[in-house]
Amino acid sequence: MSSDPPSFKVRRAAVLGAGVMGAQIAAHFVNAGVPVVLFDLPAKEGDPLGVVRRGIAGLSKLEPAPLAAKDLAAEIDAAEYANGLEALRSCDLVIEAIAERLDWKRDLYAKIAPHLAPGAVLASNTSGLSIAALAQALPPERRARFCGVHFFNPPRYMPLVELVAAPATDPALLDALETFLTATLGKSVIRAKDTPNFIANRIGVFSVVATMIHTARLGLGFDEVDALTGPAIGRAKSATFRTADVVGLDTLAHVIGTMRDTLPDDPWHRHLAVPPVVAALVEKGALGQKAKAGFYRKAGKAIEVLDPASGGYRESAGQVAPEVAAILAIPEPGEKFAKLRVSTHPQADFLWSIFRDTFHYAAYHLASIADNARDVDLAIRWGFGWSAGPFETWQAAGWDDVAAAISDDVSAGRALASVPLPAWVRGDKVGAARGVHSREGAYSAATDRFVSRPALPVYRRQRFPDALPGERFDRGTTVFETDAVRVWHLEREVAIVSFRTKRHTISPGVLDGVRRALEEAERGFAGLVLWQDKEPFSFGADLSALAPAAQAGRWSEVEGIVARFQQASLALRYSTVPTVAAVRGMALGGSCEFILHCDRAVAALESYPGLVEAGVGLLPGGGGTKEFALRAAEAVRHAPTGGQADQFPFLRAAFGTVAQATVAKSALEAKALGYLKPADVVVMHPHEVLHVAIGQARALADAGYRPPLPPRAIPVAGRTGIATLEMMLVNLRDGGYITGYDFVVGLAIARVLCGGEVDAGTTVGEDWLVDLERAEFMKLAQDARTQARIAHTLATGKPLRN
Repeated sequence: MSSDPPSFKVRRAAVLGAGVMGAQIAAHFVNAGVPVVLFDLPAKEGDPLGVVRRGIAGLSKLEPAPLAAKDLAAEIDAAEYANGLEALRSCDLVIEAIAERLDWKRDLYAKIAPHLAPGAVLASNTSGLSIAALAQALPPERRARFCGVHFFNPPRYMPLVELVAAPATDPALLDALETFLTATLGKSVIRAKDTPNFIANRIGVFSVVATMIHTARLGLGFDEVDALTGPAIGRAKSATFRTADVVGLDTLAHVIGTMRDTLPDDPWHRHLAVPPVVAALVEKGALGQKAKAGFYRKAGKAIEVLDPASGGYRESAGQVAPEVAAILAIPEPGEKFAKLRVSTHPQADFLWSIFRDTFHYAAYHLASIADNARDVDLAIRWGFGWSAGPFETWQAAGWDDVAAAISDDVSAGRALASVPLPAWVRGDKVGAARGVHSREGAYSAATDRFVSRPALPVYRRQRFPDALPGERFDRGTTVFETDAVRVWHLEREVAIVSFRTKRHTISPGVLDGVRRALEEAERGFAGLVLWQDKEPFSFGADLSALAPAAQAGRWSEVEGIVARFQQASLALRYSTVPTVAAVRGMALGGSCEFILHCDRAVAALESYPGLVEAGVGLLPGGGGTKEFALRAAEAVRHAPTGGQADQFPFLRAAFGTVAQATVAKSALEAKALGYLKPADVVVMHPHEVLHVAIGQARALADAGYRPPLPPRAIPVAGRTGIATLEMMLVNLRDGGYITGYDFVVGLAIARVLCGGEVDAGTTVGEDWLVDLERAEFMKLAQDARTQARIAHTLATGKPLRN
């Protein structure tokens, strides 16, 4: 698999099934810029495309939003099976996503097969039906280009896609599909064996079943279990029962039922039954979030949880017991698990039990469901949102010690199944590595060897993939390092600066580090890339660094820091080498201002830039407000009619974005808001951002890069623009949409955007706007109401509306 896979170009895709999942898969294709046609049955009355159009319209109501920009819904074409199958002839990839009925899927395949293009790929999004059985419905000549492509819900946000071969699937096609799914759709692909529920649902759903069994055994509340099985153990905030409500209890019951029906010889088979509480809720229609009641329901503003004893609902108030919280806070995993095992507290008993049974189940089935332990761990991370998969968690806690504890519980009848751990668990190879992950790769139980990661060329674009124990990736060569930043390079050509502060906030040390990084880049590199080794990109300026000087009234010191921030932003703009921001995750406040000043940004689709300073009673003071004033003037210059009369629509848009502290919900939305420029690059896979950013810096350098000339004659709206924006603020204040102090902050932003108290049409230089921005920032910073907002945010992490 080290050679380049055959070219697989998807000029157009089709999705069969306009239900919630199918419509969201179609949405993600258009997020990626891939034209797509969405099919479903013709409506029984009225518009024949009514079913599909309702599915597309429903995308706007889903949270989190499936579409990276609202207007993308119009890019999804609608078709129905009775009269629209000819549209399939122009599709290179067809994803089937109808209900989980083998007979329905087979009937559909027989219907569409004659209409598929000769080289088209047909793939099923089934969550666990047999791919081999589905392939039998296709003509023999079609089977080489059929496989399973299982997206996880919601498909825009969940990284995992399981790729499953049918017996006749062309291996080269799998390589090409994996490349397309990774680079074009931004997915993280795992090759799964064709076994019921594949990998992630097989292990993840079993873990849910085990959790429900031990919840009932120990008499714990559902909210109590959610407190235990969320972030407290490195899992999603929605934990277990909230997640079940979101997925749908009928869907959960179906998946568990599939495991029961298709795994009669599983040693845990007697436990693969729909838990009584789930069956009862489904029977009365309490299916979870979509039915507004399940394990939880909303009562006004309160969240209520089902009380298993009474069958009614009570206020949700579950918490981790202090003594169990103390155990979970132990940093060393071996000690933590040892104390969970010996504790007599029911919550500790519960946690050890669910870990033990999941470890046991995963080990027993590893050889049959996955190529290696890495695939299991990453599938669970990417598909279920766990911070660590079962095998890496086990290994971190001490492989031999945990194995011995599992065996003891099996012998004593405390485990859910009586089968012993497989022999490989204590075999020579795993024993020598002290687990299933090592520098040689991940253990394959089927072949009794350690195997390396896939070697497809697409993975060369991922410089730092999600690491597992024992894995080490080239961290490059350090140029210099401080407490605040590290400046380094991978191949000498382009320098990279990474922040070392908490949440990558911009402290005075970061400001100094960025300036020094630019000096180093200008001396010996082709460009400079701003990149962080993990999300977020940055939470912006470190307000706590300003607080001591502000509290002591040392305002000249505060102004000096603000000026340094502005100068750092301008240095990014006017450096003699190209600067590129490589963005993923949140990019708030001052870090968004850095992005605005770089020559280019390369942003993962899931990037969320925003100038949020208004929320703490300030305006963007690192050049951000100035930059929006410049961009409004530039938009006027390039407008079809031009002239001063056209300036206000651009100013109003800029003002709304900055004054409302708007955070983009995707990189595509960031372009619409002006946080990203039209030439900035959106990358679907977050692990490819650094690779593409380095390439952008090289390309700019190779083109003979020169920094832009500072603008000298910027037409501003002056007093007229300020008055117009002030009227907007008056209406918002009088209508109760903003507070009195929001009005004050908004007016300060308006003054900078409009160039200050000058006549309309006056031309100013960039330095004028920089000075005006800093002056208005300082006025706000010295206001007691801003100081109250900052103090409240630092203390609570939440904004204060005063």
